[in-house]
Amino acid sequence: MSKYILLTSGVCSSLGKGVAAASIGSLLECSGLKIAMIKCDPYINVDAGNISPYQHGEVYVTEDGAETDLDLGNFSRFTSVNITDDDCITIGKVYDTVIRNERAGRYNGRTVQVIPHITDEIKRRILAIGAQSGADVVIVEIGGTVGDIESIPYLEATRQLIHELGKNNSVSIHLTLVPVITGDELKTKPTQHAVKQLQEVGIQPDILLCRCEKVLDANLKKKVALFCNVSPSAVFTSTDVEQSIYELPSLFHKEGIDTCILEKLGLKTKECDISPWTEFLTKLKNPKQHLTIGMVGKRDYLDDCYKSVRESLIHAAITAYQADLEVRKIDAETLESSSDLNQYFEGLDGIIIPGNYGQRGFLGLLNTVQYAREHKIPYLGIDLGMQLMAIETARSLMGWTDADSTEFIQNSKHAIISLPEEQMGLSSTGIMKLGAGTVKIVKGTKLSEIYAKSSVSERHRNKYTFDRRYSADMTQHGLITSATAVPDGQVEAFEWKDHPWGIGVQYHPEFVSRPTNPHPLFIAFIGAALHQ
Repeated sequence: MSKYILLTSGVCSSLGKGVAAASIGSLLECSGLKIAMIKCDPYINVDAGNISPYQHGEVYVTEDGAETDLDLGNFSRFTSVNITDDDCITIGKVYDTVIRNERAGRYNGRTVQVIPHITDEIKRRILAIGAQSGADVVIVEIGGTVGDIESIPYLEATRQLIHELGKNNSVSIHLTLVPVITGDELKTKPTQHAVKQLQEVGIQPDILLCRCEKVLDANLKKKVALFCNVSPSAVFTSTDVEQSIYELPSLFHKEGIDTCILEKLGLKTKECDISPWTEFLTKLKNPKQHLTIGMVGKRDYLDDCYKSVRESLIHAAITAYQADLEVRKIDAETLESSSDLNQYFEGLDGIIIPGNYGQRGFLGLLNTVQYAREHKIPYLGIDLGMQLMAIETARSLMGWTDADSTEFIQNSKHAIISLPEEQMGLSSTGIMKLGAGTVKIVKGTKLSEIYAKSSVSERHRNKYTFDRRYSADMTQHGLITSATAVPDGQVEAFEWKDHPWGIGVQYHPEFVSRPTNPHPLFIAFIGAALHQ
C-alpha cells in the first residue's frame, strides 16, 4: 500500500508549493523510493488548455496529451516520474464525473452533494494513482490557499484521507510565509493564523515548511512549534535560493526534511544520494563561459509563460557546457515598429522563438526570423517559431508578400500554414494535436546529427501545420525539411541550408528536458551559440 504526503499552503499564493513538492519527491527518489506525484487544482476548468499563460503560466503537455498546470512540469523536471493526465485532478474534472454519474443514475436516487460525492471522487482519484503506480509514496499538492472557498472540497477530502489512511501512512505538510518586516524582523504571526485556519477544517499539520528570506533560528522554530502544535524538529525553512530553484533539493536535504518525512511514515531506505544535484550546482556556481540568448515573445510576457523553454536552455547550458546563461526578453510588438533591429539583437549569441498563439506581435516575430537568417545567428524556432521560417522564406525570398497562416488571415492566396483539414479541402475543425508522436528524421540533416537516430518520440501541441504543397518551393530557396511525422507525413522540422545553425521544429522538445539530462536539441543550440 502506498503512503501519502499531502501538501497544503496558507497566507498567500505563489510560495513555491509546486517546487517544494517536486524537491521532496526528488529527495525520496534519491533515497531509493518509487514515487508518484499529483496536483489538485481548484479551478473549474477541466484542464489548463484554455487558460491564458499570462494568468496561469505555461501549459505543460504530458506524454499522453494532457494540458496541465506548469507545476506538473516541475514534477517532471525534478523527478523521474512520467506525468499523465490522471496526475492532474482539477475540480472541473471532478464535478464533470459526478454530474455524469448522477445523470446515469449511479447514486441510487440520493441527493448529490459536495460531501460525500465530490470528496469521494477526489479521494478515489488520489488513491487510484497509488494503486495503479505501485509507488511507495504519493505526493499530493493541494492547489490554492487555505481559506479560499474553492479549496474547501480538497481540504475536506484531505482531512478524510488522513483519518482513513492513519498516522503511519500519511503526512500533512503545510507551507506558510514568515515575512521580514522593517528592521529585519521575522514575523511568525501569519504562519500561526494559517495553521489555525487549517486546524479549523480538521487538519493538524505534521510538518511546517516556512517560506522565508533566511533560515529560522532555533528560538523562532520553538515559537512556531508552540503556537502551531507541532514538534520543533518538524519546523523547516524554505529559503530564497541564490541562483536557481534547483538548489532546493540540497537545501531541503541539509535541513533534514526528507529524514523527518521518512521517520513519520516509518520507512527505512538507503542513504539519500544527492550527488546528481550537487554536481549540477557545482557547474552552476562555477561557470567557465558565458552566453546570451534572446527569447522573443508577446509584450510584457511573464517568465512562466515559457517556463519549460527557459529551463531547458538552462539545463543545456549548465550540464553540457558549464556555461552561465543570460536569457534576454525581447518584445515582438516593439520589433514591428522599429527601424533599427540591431539595438535589440546586438550582443546575442543565439535567438529562440517559443510557441505562440494569436496574431499579436506576428510581424515582429517575422522580422526576428529574417534577422537571424540574414545575420547568420543561431536560431531555434518551436511550433510557431518553425512555421515562421516557412512564411519568412516565402515573403522574403520568393516574393509572396501575402504568404501567411490561416490562423491569422483566412483568404491568403499563399496559405503556407493552415489546418490539415483545410489542406485537404475539408471544413475546418481545428483539432489540437497533443502528446507524444513519432518523428522521422531525414538523413544528412543537422537534425540527424543531433539525434543520431532515424526516428524519435516528441510531444506536440499544435493545430496548424505546414502545407506540403509548398515543400519544393521551400527547398529551392534554402529551407529544407529535416523531419516528418509518422504516419501522416506532416512536416515536423525545417532548417536553413546555408546557415551556421537554424532549425525550427513543430513539436515541443522542452517538455522532456531535465537538469541532469538536457534535451539534445537544446544542447546543440547552446553549443552553436557558444561557437558563434
